[in-house]
Amino acid sequence: MKKLTLTIYLLLISVSLFAQIPESELNALKDLYQTTQGDQWKLSWPMNEPVTQWEGVTITNNHVTEVRMLFNNLNGEIPSSINQLTHLKVLELSFNNISGELPESLGDITTLEVLALNGNFIEGSIPASFGNLSGLKHLHLSSNKLSGEIPNSINNLENLEVFNVFQNNLSGDLPIELSRSRMIKEFIVAKNNFKNTSQISKVLLSHSAVVYLDENTLYSTGKPVIAIESSDDEK
Repeated sequence: MKKLTLTIYLLLISVSLFAQIPESELNALKDLYQTTQGDQWKLSWPMNEPVTQWEGVTITNNHVTEVRMLFNNLNGEIPSSINQLTHLKVLELSFNNISGELPESLGDITTLEVLALNGNFIEGSIPASFGNLSGLKHLHLSSNKLSGEIPNSINNLENLEVFNVFQNNLSGDLPIELSRSRMIKEFIVAKNNFKNTSQISKVLLSHSAVVYLDENTLYSTGKPVIAIESSDDEK
């Protein structure tokens, strides 16, 4: 009887280690660990320890609110189950070796305020679902391999302060409504193949201090950064 009691006690302790967050959120973190070769990270997660001990994970009121894994050798794809982190405010996975495409499910995390994936190897297009991220303030997708056009839904991001898609293979028109937003502080789109950069720069100049970037010159006013690369036919 004592042995049985001890076994039950140990099981309860084991369960309590992971009781700080819902099982769905725990599984989403485990999926991220698996799909990006967590055992090869520079700072790996001790899977037998409480989530509160996992590097880069912030827990607030028993929910995951931040995942910050800069320069940590994540190698693989972001799992679609990432949307189970329903209280996530910050997803910072910049400067790793993340590949594959951006999952549509990222657009389900309407609590997101910062989405940063700079300096990876992400391909494909920007999902239209990103337009659902109504609370998003910072979108950093620079130095990847993204292609296609910016979805019109990006114009819905009324709280966006930083729009950074520098150095990808994106084309088509830039989001004109977003450029008119008074919230925009950084609009960094150089090193792509956009068409309407001249139109966008005029809009931005009408209400913002601008850093204008072309092939040869950088003009700075010392205020919020807006970087655009103009095409030859617009100069």
